[in-house]
Amino acid sequence: MKLTYDSAKNQSNIDKHGLSLDEAKLLDWDEALSWVDDRKDYGEQRCAALVPMKQRLYCVVYVDLKMNRRIISLRKANNREIDRYEKETN
Repeated sequence: MKLTYDSAKNQSNIDKHGLSLDEAKLLDWDEALSWVDDRKDYGEQRCAALVPMKQRLYCVVYVDLKMNRRIISLRKANNREIDRYEKETN
């Protein structure tokens, strides 16, 4: 699936998390632990996932569209998320 993102959102993510949304292309999506993010009404079905990349775990928020996956946010996973990933994938 093709990954896309908004350029302004990309700059915001770089400023906030030090990561370009383009790096989502390097994530090991086959190993993702994903769920629907229904904490509030975003006007679209957003998903979140914990996904490994290069010996590190990342948290990514995205929307699956017909022909692509739009990346909204990408950051390093925190300790609570790492624990969740390990418990739910092992």
